Amino acid sequence: MNEITVQELKEKIDRGEDFQLIDVREDFEYQTSNIGGQHIPLGGILIETDKLYTDKPVVVMCRSGKRSAAAIMQLEQQGFTNLYNLKGGILAWQAEIDPSIQVY
Repeated sequence: MNEITVQELKEKIDRGEDFQLIDVREDFEYQTSNIGGQHIPLGGILIETDKLYTDKPVVVMCRSGKRSAAAIMQLEQQGFTNLYNLKGGILAWQAEIDPSIQVY
């Protein structure tokens, strides 16, 4: 499974690279804190595959990286090959990039 660090994600954002960010956390988690990704909870990821790009990198994130890894494993079984797991999730983002973001 491909992974990307929060530093690498921040660089992609700062450079204005063309990619998709998917947040697979639950609604209340996304409402508490998010970094602007498209919200598709893990439970609905296979139902909403039509919302995922196939022609550009897709970074999948959650709280710590475990649910996003589960989402990627499910999506790879559906044929997706352009997925990257955000290592450490929003917890790593808060610890290394933006300490002002609220985590739980």
